[in-house]
Amino acid sequence: MAAALAGDWRINMAEELLQVRNLQVNVEDKQILHSIDLDIKPGETHVLMGPNGAGKSTLGYALMGNPKYTVSGGTILFDGEDITKMSVDKRARLGMFLSFQNPLEVPGISLSSFLKTALEQQRGVRIKAWDFRKELRQAMALLQMDNKYAERDLNTGFSGGEKKKAEILQLLMLNPKLAILDETDSGLDVDAVKIVSQGIKTFQEHRNGALLIITHNTKILEALHVDKTHILARGSIIKNAGPELVEEISKHGFEQFLQK
Repeated sequence: MAAALAGDWRINMAEELLQVRNLQVNVEDKQILHSIDLDIKPGETHVLMGPNGAGKSTLGYALMGNPKYTVSGGTILFDGEDITKMSVDKRARLGMFLSFQNPLEVPGISLSSFLKTALEQQRGVRIKAWDFRKELRQAMALLQMDNKYAERDLNTGFSGGEKKKAEILQLLMLNPKLAILDETDSGLDVDAVKIVSQGIKTFQEHRNGALLIITHNTKILEALHVDKTHILARGSIIKNAGPELVEEISKHGFEQFLQK
């Protein structure tokens, strides 16, 4: 019986792409996250919502291994491997991706060159220029982007919407097993939010990766398929539910959950 149970446990582990258990995270000497549990299966889309200052971005950075965020307890398993103490670049090579609220401008490096370097680092091999250009054109066509866009310096002089579109292009090109989108809609006007939402939908439809969308705004989610929704408040996940929770938050906000 014990052997059978152990076998079942390993099967369950294999079914989860990301498995977070009792995660506790500090920034300097202050504990920000408390006993976080989170399971994401391959291909699922999860939404993490909560008020400003709840710790949402901290969770994204901790999952990606940013050294400013210290894991003081718990474990992070990704694709069956313990990555709790793994470096950012190794997590990226395993198939993790994190978008930033405010992407950096990089003068002198074109978007195309940046993407080619990132792909080669991810795959561990040199990519022929012709093959890369073919992949790039296909991804840009999915986003209805002009090919000239790829030759502009990375994020330099880009509008907010253009920066976010460049990040979605990276997402499609790198095709990660898990993409963590941290406040991707932050500071965008209505039209730009629609562009980003459509880009994420394109990823859902044309790639098989999982998504963790971190946001406090439901607008970006309106056109997307959502599997599970989580509310993070005061450093803890206080509510887990299905996609119906997004609509409930849209109508009534977070207050009803914070009072419990």
